Amino acid sequence: MQRVKSFLIQVPLWLYFIISVYPLFWMISYSLKDNNEIFVTNPFGLPTQFRYENYINAWTQFNLPQYFMNSVVVSTVATLFIVILALMFSFAIARLRWRFREAVRLYMLVGMFMPLQVIMIPLAILVKDFHLANTYGALIIPYIVIGLPFSSLIFYGFMRDIPSEIEEAACMDGASVYRLFTNIIVPVVVPAIATVVIFQFLNNWNEFMLANILISDESMKTLPLGLLFFQGQYSTDWGGMGAVMTIASLPMVIIYLFFSEQVERAMTMGSAVKG
Repeated sequence: MQRVKSFLIQVPLWLYFIISVYPLFWMISYSLKDNNEIFVTNPFGLPTQFRYENYINAWTQFNLPQYFMNSVVVSTVATLFIVILALMFSFAIARLRWRFREAVRLYMLVGMFMPLQVIMIPLAILVKDFHLANTYGALIIPYIVIGLPFSSLIFYGFMRDIPSEIEEAACMDGASVYRLFTNIIVPVVVPAIATVVIFQFLNNWNEFMLANILISDESMKTLPLGLLFFQGQYSTDWGGMGAVMTIASLPMVIIYLFFSEQVERAMTMGSAVKG
Protein backbone atom coordinates (compact mmCIF):
# COMPACT_ATOMS: atom_id res chain seq x y z
CA MET A 1 0.00 0.00 0.00
CA GLN A 2 2.85 2.31 0.87
CA ARG A 3 4.50 1.65 -2.53
CA VAL A 4 1.25 2.40 -4.38
CA LYS A 5 0.86 5.66 -2.48
CA SER A 6 4.47 6.62 -3.23
CA PHE A 7 3.98 5.76 -6.91
CA LEU A 8 0.84 7.91 -7.15
CA ILE A 9 2.69 10.83 -5.61
CA GLN A 10 5.57 10.48 -8.04
CA VAL A 11 3.40 10.28 -11.19
CA PRO A 12 2.66 14.05 -11.38
CA LEU A 13 6.33 14.81 -10.70
CA TRP A 14 7.49 12.53 -13.52
CA LEU A 15 4.90 14.05 -15.85
CA TYR A 16 6.14 17.52 -14.97
CA PHE A 17 9.74 16.39 -15.55
CA ILE A 18 8.89 14.99 -19.00
CA ILE A 19 6.94 18.10 -20.01
CA SER A 20 9.85 20.31 -18.88
CA VAL A 21 12.64 18.35 -20.53
CA TYR A 22 10.92 17.34 -23.77
CA PRO A 23 11.22 20.76 -25.51
CA LEU A 24 15.01 20.64 -25.00
CA PHE A 25 15.13 17.07 -26.31
CA TRP A 26 12.94 18.00 -29.27
CA MET A 27 15.13 21.00 -30.19
CA ILE A 28 18.32 18.92 -30.13
CA SER A 29 16.79 16.03 -32.07
CA TYR A 30 15.31 18.29 -34.72
CA SER A 31 18.67 20.01 -35.16
CA LEU A 32 20.00 16.63 -36.35
CA LYS A 33 17.29 15.99 -38.96
CA ASP A 34 16.50 17.16 -42.47
CA ASN A 35 13.28 18.90 -43.51
CA ASN A 36 11.58 15.65 -44.55
CA GLU A 37 12.08 14.09 -41.12
CA ILE A 38 11.07 17.24 -39.26
CA PHE A 39 7.75 17.79 -41.05
CA VAL A 40 6.72 14.44 -42.54
CA THR A 41 8.31 11.14 -41.58
CA ASN A 42 9.60 11.61 -38.02
CA PRO A 43 8.64 14.91 -36.38
CA PHE A 44 8.77 13.76 -32.73
CA GLY A 45 11.18 10.83 -32.54
CA LEU A 46 14.93 10.45 -32.54
CA PRO A 47 16.71 11.17 -35.85
CA THR A 48 17.03 8.13 -38.07
CA GLN A 49 20.37 9.55 -39.19
CA PHE A 50 22.31 12.06 -37.12
CA ARG A 51 23.04 14.95 -39.49
CA TYR A 52 25.95 16.68 -37.80
CA GLU A 53 26.51 18.70 -40.96
CA ASN A 54 23.65 20.97 -39.82
CA TYR A 55 25.95 22.29 -37.05
CA ILE A 56 28.95 22.55 -39.38
CA ASN A 57 26.95 24.45 -42.00
CA ALA A 58 25.37 26.76 -39.43
CA TRP A 59 28.77 27.63 -37.96
CA THR A 60 30.84 27.92 -41.14
CA GLN A 61 28.49 29.21 -43.85
CA PHE A 62 26.91 32.07 -41.96
CA ASN A 63 28.10 34.87 -39.69
CA LEU A 64 27.19 32.86 -36.59
CA PRO A 65 30.58 33.14 -34.78
CA GLN A 66 30.37 36.96 -35.00
CA TYR A 67 26.77 37.01 -33.71
CA PHE A 68 27.73 34.63 -30.94
CA MET A 69 30.74 36.71 -29.88
CA ASN A 70 28.69 39.93 -29.91
CA SER A 71 26.07 38.33 -27.65
CA VAL A 72 28.75 37.05 -25.28
CA VAL A 73 30.39 40.49 -24.99
CA VAL A 74 27.16 42.43 -24.56
CA SER A 75 25.54 39.98 -22.11
CA THR A 76 28.66 39.44 -20.00
CA VAL A 77 29.64 43.10 -19.64
CA ALA A 78 26.06 44.25 -18.97
CA THR A 79 25.49 41.53 -16.36
CA LEU A 80 28.80 42.28 -14.64
CA PHE A 81 27.99 45.99 -14.29
CA ILE A 82 24.43 45.25 -13.18
CA VAL A 83 25.66 43.04 -10.35
CA ILE A 84 28.36 45.47 -9.18
CA LEU A 85 26.18 48.59 -9.31
CA ALA A 86 23.12 46.89 -7.81
CA LEU A 87 25.21 45.48 -4.95
CA MET A 88 26.64 48.87 -4.05
CA PHE A 89 23.27 50.61 -4.37
CA SER A 90 21.48 47.98 -2.27
CA PHE A 91 24.16 48.16 0.42
CA ALA A 92 23.74 51.93 0.57
CA ILE A 93 19.96 51.80 1.01
CA ALA A 94 19.72 48.63 3.14
CA ARG A 95 22.64 48.94 5.59
CA LEU A 96 23.61 52.62 5.70
CA ARG A 97 21.66 55.42 7.37
CA TRP A 98 21.25 58.66 5.40
CA ARG A 99 18.47 61.17 4.85
CA PHE A 100 17.03 60.41 1.39
CA ARG A 101 17.62 56.69 1.20
CA GLU A 102 13.88 55.78 1.17
CA ALA A 103 13.17 58.31 -1.58
CA VAL A 104 16.09 57.01 -3.63
CA ARG A 105 14.94 53.42 -3.13
CA LEU A 106 11.43 54.23 -4.34
CA TYR A 107 12.82 56.16 -7.30
CA MET A 108 14.87 53.11 -8.32
CA LEU A 109 11.89 50.79 -7.96
CA VAL A 110 9.78 52.98 -10.26
CA GLY A 111 12.05 51.79 -13.06
CA MET A 112 10.58 48.30 -12.74
CA PHE A 113 7.17 49.57 -13.82
CA MET A 114 8.36 51.61 -16.81
CA PRO A 115 7.29 49.86 -20.06
CA LEU A 116 10.11 49.41 -22.53
CA GLN A 117 7.94 50.77 -25.34
CA VAL A 118 7.73 54.15 -23.57
CA ILE A 119 11.48 54.75 -23.57
CA MET A 120 12.23 53.28 -27.00
CA ILE A 121 12.10 56.47 -29.07
CA PRO A 122 13.93 58.71 -26.52
CA LEU A 123 16.53 55.98 -26.10
CA ALA A 124 17.09 55.72 -29.86
CA ILE A 125 17.56 59.52 -30.04
CA LEU A 126 20.02 59.52 -27.11
CA VAL A 127 22.03 56.68 -28.62
CA LYS A 128 22.26 58.58 -31.88
CA ASP A 129 23.17 61.91 -30.21
CA PHE A 130 25.94 60.25 -28.17
CA HIS A 131 27.27 58.50 -31.30
CA LEU A 132 26.72 55.05 -29.76
CA ALA A 133 24.70 53.59 -32.64
CA ASN A 134 26.12 50.27 -33.89
CA THR A 135 28.50 49.92 -30.94
CA TYR A 136 28.50 47.61 -27.93
CA GLY A 137 27.62 50.63 -25.78
CA ALA A 138 24.30 51.03 -27.60
CA LEU A 139 23.10 47.82 -25.98
CA ILE A 140 25.24 47.49 -22.85
CA ILE A 141 24.21 50.83 -21.29
CA PRO A 142 20.42 50.34 -21.77
CA TYR A 143 20.67 46.75 -20.53
CA ILE A 144 22.41 47.96 -17.36
CA VAL A 145 19.80 50.64 -16.74
CA ILE A 146 16.90 48.25 -17.34
CA GLY A 147 18.39 45.50 -15.15
CA LEU A 148 19.31 47.65 -12.15
CA PRO A 149 15.85 48.08 -10.49
CA PHE A 150 14.98 44.39 -10.28
CA SER A 151 18.50 43.34 -9.26
CA SER A 152 18.60 46.04 -6.59
CA LEU A 153 15.27 44.81 -5.22
CA ILE A 154 16.63 41.25 -4.86
CA PHE A 155 19.85 42.37 -3.16
CA TYR A 156 17.94 44.77 -0.93
CA GLY A 157 15.70 41.96 0.34
CA PHE A 158 18.72 39.78 1.17
CA MET A 159 20.70 42.53 2.84
CA ARG A 160 17.76 43.59 4.98
CA ASP A 161 17.77 40.11 6.56
CA ILE A 162 21.43 40.18 7.59
CA PRO A 163 21.64 40.59 11.39
CA SER A 164 23.10 43.91 12.50
CA GLU A 165 25.27 42.05 15.04
CA ILE A 166 27.53 40.96 12.18
CA GLU A 167 28.17 44.58 11.22
CA GLU A 168 28.68 45.61 14.84
CA ALA A 169 31.25 42.87 15.38
CA ALA A 170 33.11 43.89 12.21
CA CYS A 171 33.11 47.55 13.24
CA MET A 172 34.47 46.66 16.70
CA ASP A 173 37.32 44.86 14.91
CA GLY A 174 38.10 48.07 13.04
CA ALA A 175 36.52 47.30 9.65
CA SER A 176 35.76 50.33 7.49
CA VAL A 177 32.56 50.69 5.43
CA TYR A 178 34.36 49.50 2.29
CA ARG A 179 35.81 46.45 4.04
CA LEU A 180 32.45 45.70 5.63
CA PHE A 181 30.90 45.70 2.16
CA THR A 182 33.54 43.58 0.40
CA ASN A 183 34.47 41.14 3.19
CA ILE A 184 31.18 40.72 5.09
CA ILE A 185 28.12 41.67 3.04
CA VAL A 186 29.10 40.44 -0.44
CA PRO A 187 30.07 36.89 0.68
CA VAL A 188 26.78 36.55 2.58
CA VAL A 189 24.68 37.43 -0.50
CA VAL A 190 26.51 35.13 -2.94
CA PRO A 191 23.33 33.02 -3.52
CA ALA A 192 21.47 36.19 -4.47
CA ILE A 193 24.31 37.17 -6.81
CA ALA A 194 24.02 33.78 -8.55
CA THR A 195 20.28 34.28 -8.98
CA VAL A 196 20.75 37.76 -10.44
CA VAL A 197 23.53 36.57 -12.77
CA ILE A 198 21.34 33.84 -14.25
CA PHE A 199 18.27 36.04 -14.57
CA GLN A 200 20.03 39.07 -16.05
CA PHE A 201 22.30 37.10 -18.37
CA LEU A 202 19.26 35.26 -19.70
CA ASN A 203 17.42 38.55 -20.31
CA ASN A 204 20.40 40.16 -22.02
CA TRP A 205 21.17 37.07 -24.08
CA ASN A 206 17.62 36.77 -25.46
CA GLU A 207 16.84 40.48 -25.80
CA PHE A 208 15.63 41.31 -29.31
CA MET A 209 13.52 44.49 -29.37
CA LEU A 210 16.22 47.03 -28.44
CA ALA A 211 18.88 45.25 -30.46
CA ASN A 212 16.64 45.37 -33.52
CA ILE A 213 16.20 49.14 -33.15
CA LEU A 214 19.69 50.22 -32.07
CA ILE A 215 21.86 47.88 -34.17
CA SER A 216 21.82 47.90 -37.98
CA ASP A 217 25.46 47.08 -38.73
CA GLU A 218 25.79 43.43 -39.73
CA SER A 219 29.05 42.98 -37.81
CA MET A 220 27.48 44.22 -34.53
CA LYS A 221 24.31 42.14 -34.55
CA THR A 222 23.64 39.81 -31.65
CA LEU A 223 22.49 36.20 -31.87
CA PRO A 224 18.69 36.87 -31.75
CA LEU A 225 19.05 39.27 -34.68
CA GLY A 226 21.22 36.76 -36.51
CA LEU A 227 18.56 34.08 -36.03
CA LEU A 228 15.98 36.37 -37.64
CA PHE A 229 18.23 36.89 -40.64
CA PHE A 230 18.93 33.18 -40.84
CA GLN A 231 15.27 32.30 -40.80
CA GLY A 232 14.24 34.89 -43.36
CA GLN A 233 16.80 34.08 -45.99
CA TYR A 234 17.17 30.33 -45.48
CA SER A 235 13.74 29.36 -44.22
CA THR A 236 13.85 25.94 -45.92
CA ASP A 237 16.87 24.75 -43.89
CA TRP A 238 15.04 23.96 -40.64
CA GLY A 239 17.68 21.51 -39.51
CA GLY A 240 20.28 24.29 -39.68
CA MET A 241 17.91 26.58 -37.79
CA GLY A 242 17.61 23.95 -35.05
CA ALA A 243 21.40 23.73 -34.89
CA VAL A 244 21.65 27.51 -34.45
CA MET A 245 19.04 27.48 -31.67
CA THR A 246 20.84 24.64 -29.89
CA ILE A 247 24.16 26.52 -30.08
CA ALA A 248 22.43 29.67 -28.79
CA SER A 249 21.01 27.75 -25.82
CA LEU A 250 24.30 26.22 -24.70
CA PRO A 251 25.66 29.24 -22.74
CA MET A 252 22.48 29.48 -20.69
CA VAL A 253 22.49 25.78 -19.86
CA ILE A 254 26.17 25.98 -18.81
CA ILE A 255 25.58 29.05 -16.64
CA TYR A 256 22.56 27.47 -14.97
CA LEU A 257 24.49 24.27 -14.21
CA PHE A 258 27.35 26.33 -12.80
CA PHE A 259 25.15 28.48 -10.52
CA SER A 260 22.25 26.09 -9.81
CA GLU A 261 23.53 25.15 -6.35
CA GLN A 262 23.80 28.81 -5.36
CA VAL A 263 20.26 29.45 -6.62
CA GLU A 264 18.94 26.61 -4.47
CA ARG A 265 20.74 28.08 -1.47
CA ALA A 266 19.11 31.43 -2.23
CA MET A 267 15.71 29.88 -1.59
CA THR A 268 16.64 29.20 2.05
CA MET A 269 18.93 32.17 2.56
CA GLY A 270 16.49 34.19 4.61
CA SER A 271 15.90 31.57 7.27
CA ALA A 272 19.58 30.62 7.36
CA VAL A 273 20.73 34.17 8.02
CA LYS A 274 18.09 34.74 10.64
CA GLY A 275 19.04 31.50 12.35
